[in-house]
Amino acid sequence: MHIDSCTTQRGGKTYRRHLLRTSYREQGKVKKRTIANLSQCSEQEIQAIRLALQHKEDLQQLGSAKRSLKLEQGLSVGAVATVYQLAKRLGIVEALGTSREAKLALWQVLARVIGQGSRLSAVRLARQHAACEVIGLQQGFNEEHLYANLKWVSAQQQSIENRLFSQRYGDQRPALFLYDVTSSYLEGNANALGAFGYNRDKKRGKQQIVIGLMSDVQGEPVTIQVFEGNTHDTQTFSSQVKKVVTRFGGASVTFVGDRGMIKGPQMDELQREAFHYITALTKPQIEVLLAKGTLQMSIFDEQVGEVTLNDGCRLILKRNPVRAREISANRASKLSAVKREVALQNQYLEGHPRAQVATACQKVNKKITTLKLSWVAVVAEKRCLSLQAHRAQRQEIEKLDGCYVIKTDLAKHLISKEAVHERYKDLALVEQAFRTCKTAHLERRSV
Repeated sequence: MHIDSCTTQRGGKTYRRHLLRTSYREQGKVKKRTIANLSQCSEQEIQAIRLALQHKEDLQQLGSAKRSLKLEQGLSVGAVATVYQLAKRLGIVEALGTSREAKLALWQVLARVIGQGSRLSAVRLARQHAACEVIGLQQGFNEEHLYANLKWVSAQQQSIENRLFSQRYGDQRPALFLYDVTSSYLEGNANALGAFGYNRDKKRGKQQIVIGLMSDVQGEPVTIQVFEGNTHDTQTFSSQVKKVVTRFGGASVTFVGDRGMIKGPQMDELQREAFHYITALTKPQIEVLLAKGTLQMSIFDEQVGEVTLNDGCRLILKRNPVRAREISANRASKLSAVKREVALQNQYLEGHPRAQVATACQKVNKKITTLKLSWVAVVAEKRCLSLQAHRAQRQEIEKLDGCYVIKTDLAKHLISKEAVHERYKDLALVEQAFRTCKTAHLERRSV
């Protein structure tokens, strides 16, 4: 005797029927006979009948099993085991080591991936997941242990980075490094490195720290360093050069940094170490070269162009039409914002006869200055304000929309202009690493 279940769909609806049936033989053939239609029974009742049929020889076992069994929720294993295996593949487990401090540091890494939070939240997470069992921790821990462990990680940072680097490259050395900086604002003012500086997070009134990240050409992090919050980008560069010379360098190394990172002093420092650079020029620098006749606007095109300077340095030029349209749209949006401010001030002047026109002009000019629309001026005629655009000045500003120039001291026989262009674009990999660390997955912002 058994239960025969079947599910059918008709007219967009699902029907499920359950029949209590028995099998028998008739003239050597197996046949089935329906004893009862159980379709009106609930799923619990169906399961109970199935269980009774399975234990029909000794139904007393069902009563004793209910009294002897106790169901409990065990620790979660899947998340910890999955992230732990990923950490092994990346070499993190081997780089940290096998000591208790190393395993505590490993759990802090895994906890940051599984569920972002404080040291206390990492302890609570370990109570819900099989952290000690998977990692191999023999004793438990609390948040004070994790805070003390951060000091151990800080002291071991260089050796950990070296081991990760050796695992990835062995005896070989990469020929190119990408370097960029970001900042992260602080909640509170007790951080030893906290200071006021250029805040990329747009958090006015918040102290910050500056973070420098160096990666290889694939965007894989090589080393990271934290600086005081008022440290300029160029001031962080020298320490990175020293790291490459003493720890990661090869015979010929090229640094890739943006236009605010590698300037004259940094280029000189790289040349002293027989290193090379790939960077970009600022807009004022491009304008100077145009004024001198070193560059012509006709060279800027969607295809990569090149100009070689007298000192052997190469300039790689390109115009990005997509970026040009973005800049134009942004400029139009700013102009619309100023027009709305003019309309608002005119409305106020009309409704308040004693209001000063000079005050209204001052507010519009403040808006123009904030949005950096130098080619726009506000004009007052009686008690009505209007905008006056300087067309020639605007055209002069617009001519470089979407244009950029990359500078390198690498010779042509070492790397093509297209390859130089692509390597500079690889800086986006470092920016992606910052987004992953600060906001996307690890949520390290704010501190």
